[in-house]
Amino acid sequence: MFFYFIIIILLVRPLGWYIYRVYEGKSCGLNNIFGPVEQGCYRICGIDSKQGMSWKTYLYCMLIFNMFGMLLLYLILRIQYYLPLNPESFSSIPPDLSFNTAASFVTNTNWQAYSGETSLSYLTQMLGMTVQNFLSASTGLSLFVALTRGFSRQASGTLGNYWVDMTRGTLYILLPLACILAMALSAQGVIQNLNPYQKFYALQNPIEEQTLPMGPVASQVAIEQLGSNGGGFFNVNAAHPFQNPTPLTNLLEMLAILLIPAALCYTFGMLINDRKQGWAILFIMLILLIPIAIMTVISEQQIVPNFISMDIQQTGNMEGKELRFGVFNSAFWTSLTTATSNGSVNSMLDSYTPLGVFSALWLMHLGEIAFGGVGSGMYGIIMVFIIAVFIAGLMVGRTPEYLGKKIEPFEMKMACVAILIMPLFTLLLTAIASVTTLGTSSVSNPGPHGFSQILYAFTSMGNNNGSALSGLQANTPFYNIAGGIEMLLSRYWVAIPVLAIAGSMAKKTFVPKSAGTLSTHTPLFIFFIVSVSVIIGGLSFFPSLALGPIVEHLTFWGYHGS
Repeated sequence: MFFYFIIIILLVRPLGWYIYRVYEGKSCGLNNIFGPVEQGCYRICGIDSKQGMSWKTYLYCMLIFNMFGMLLLYLILRIQYYLPLNPESFSSIPPDLSFNTAASFVTNTNWQAYSGETSLSYLTQMLGMTVQNFLSASTGLSLFVALTRGFSRQASGTLGNYWVDMTRGTLYILLPLACILAMALSAQGVIQNLNPYQKFYALQNPIEEQTLPMGPVASQVAIEQLGSNGGGFFNVNAAHPFQNPTPLTNLLEMLAILLIPAALCYTFGMLINDRKQGWAILFIMLILLIPIAIMTVISEQQIVPNFISMDIQQTGNMEGKELRFGVFNSAFWTSLTTATSNGSVNSMLDSYTPLGVFSALWLMHLGEIAFGGVGSGMYGIIMVFIIAVFIAGLMVGRTPEYLGKKIEPFEMKMACVAILIMPLFTLLLTAIASVTTLGTSSVSNPGPHGFSQILYAFTSMGNNNGSALSGLQANTPFYNIAGGIEMLLSRYWVAIPVLAIAGSMAKKTFVPKSAGTLSTHTPLFIFFIVSVSVIIGGLSFFPSLALGPIVEHLTFWGYHGS
């Protein structure tokens, strides 16, 4: 774990510097390659790259573009059977599942209520899923950059150009990184082809014919991890040997999960011309993530109490985990994927200990701000900063300020909306599912664990994460429709107040520093932000956690004691 975080910290500065130069329109080393493509896109689409946009125009363009992408993906899913590159002749996807899947991928959630290798054609995987993996991640980056411009500009009515931000984020950041990672994964054995599925006879059962799935896996896995998407080509995601065959691919994919979210901390510091602020945010994220990651690993390394009386030698909770990864790599991956809204898995979360499930839920209940999704983690933690400086201002009787801009009632209201949207819909839908047969009929293990399955599902969709306790049968009209609506609301009802704050801040002028100005990069303020984050998550979700994983943990060990 120490080695992993050292690598991430070493990569933060160079990649953060590169991303800064991309969004500032400066030379970044790839201009000769992608510059003509970028300018060609503007000419074809009739875009004036020098025209700035107000926050409302920026929001309008983002919503229209995402809505069009969702409708196109829905159409592809509905007519999949009639489209080419479908060697297995998979049928079209039902309406409710198509809605859920389209909402999932366009919102960067990548919740999958289907099995990819038995449901989706190659064309759907490439033109539908992989394309949205790029575009949804680039949308998050664009929103982050727009919010940052709101703090770095003064007396301005514009936040940049959405089309330019989307194009540059995709061409100069996501595409090159994805190509490099895809080639590295292919070299290690991750498959990349358009061959029909292969038939074979296993040595232990030479009579029964079995099917070996093929497909363009490496290209999708690369952007799946880099873009905090998480939607895998296979049903078992990164536990599949064709998607994650070796310890090296496991390390590379784990590094990709945290790479861009961590680098954006340094990018933020450069964009606002105060690198200390960026490093402070990075330290906050590490402080929130590392203890929970350690807790997850320790909880999964514990013996299973039900096996003690059976005199079974135990090396930790290996149920649902790949032998080639073991307990540590499986549990650590789970911490990273739930902290970053990535959602990919290399083990079965439904087989985790109650405290292991608790840790994964807690990281999501924080709002996935440590490190959060690509772009979304940064603008999520900035919302926490706004609330924290407002609270601090009330304590000392001074008008709160952040990055030289006054935080007034409008910004505070918008920040509260952004923070409370996820808990509101998550808890509301969990309550409905827990007391109706529409929700409980999908539970595989009634009781505290069944409640955890429901809570985890709506927490994951509400945080645009996508991981799941797979014992829940989520492919039903209720979960597909309710989950799809929740994913859309959680993504865009947060984006709206974020851009509203950006627009409001851009119009303000900087307030000169004085003796009463609150420093927002000191160790004391870092501790204050961590405390506020934990309190917000704890107040919102502790009662539901007590009904699920906490009571299950007590029952888990109480069974042996009896």
